Amino acid sequence: YGSDPEFVGKAVRALCEQDIADHIDMNFGCPATKVTRKGGGAAVPVKRNLTRAIMAAAVKAAEPFGVPVTCKFRIGIDDDIVTFIETGLAAEQEGLAMIALHARTAEQHYAGHARWDAIAQLKREVRTIPVLGNGDIWEAKDAVQMMQQTGCDGVVVGRGCLGKPWLFRDLVDAFSGREIQQSPDLGFVLDVMLEHAEGLMSIMGPEFGIRNFRKHAGWYLTGYPVGPETRRAFSTVATHSDMQALASRLDRSMRLVEGGERLTRGHTNGPIKVVLPEGYLQNRDDMTVPDDDKVAALSGG
Repeated sequence: YGSDPEFVGKAVRALCEQDIADHIDMNFGCPATKVTRKGGGAAVPVKRNLTRAIMAAAVKAAEPFGVPVTCKFRIGIDDDIVTFIETGLAAEQEGLAMIALHARTAEQHYAGHARWDAIAQLKREVRTIPVLGNGDIWEAKDAVQMMQQTGCDGVVVGRGCLGKPWLFRDLVDAFSGREIQQSPDLGFVLDVMLEHAEGLMSIMGPEFGIRNFRKHAGWYLTGYPVGPETRRAFSTVATHSDMQALASRLDRSMRLVEGGERLTRGHTNGPIKVVLPEGYLQNRDDMTVPDDDKVAALSGG
């Protein structure tokens, strides 16, 4: 994140110098109020010259290390302030390696359907770097359909993989022309949940790892008729042993309910009013960095 070219450039250089990043991706798509109100995330592309300067600074900082820079952005703020074409062209001209479009406006947030026609339009305009599509990829067949419908070069998966990491396996199979495997039974899901929690605990420590996992439990169980009490129990679990005990009481042969693959995961809120810095829309060519830009703001997009 960031809307100060100098600050972004220094951050990119620091990551590259420490050799902790093989790829720098800038998020110009986050619609969270705490981000846009500071001129970050989805608000950045409104300022076209400032956006270019941020891109150029990131590319310049990463280039000596051979680290590619990419970015993700939305259609625009709303249906009146549409920025995705000029943002994509700017990225192409400033040396970014690849771009991704979340085919919703910031105002849409995560509501409604992604507008895949915008991905097709962007692909027609940006011709020298890959254009990826994002939005409403719940199953592998959605990715195939998006690429066929829009001509995009690939897809970015967001909410669709929450609690469903095997979606990436399915994507590989789909793009390789192989038959998509049947959705897993609950036993497979429980084994992955336990492995996921164990991995988090090994990285973050037992207490923080299991606490971090809790939010994933509901996503993993989406579409499986385990009942509300079981869901609550997994969302408040305190130890890995408790998870194992809970899992042992469930029917491992349980299958996903009909249509369960397409049940929404993650954010569902929207539409929302997009909050921007005061006077932000008065001059889109203004290069002034919004105040308080360096306040840390973390969210998704």
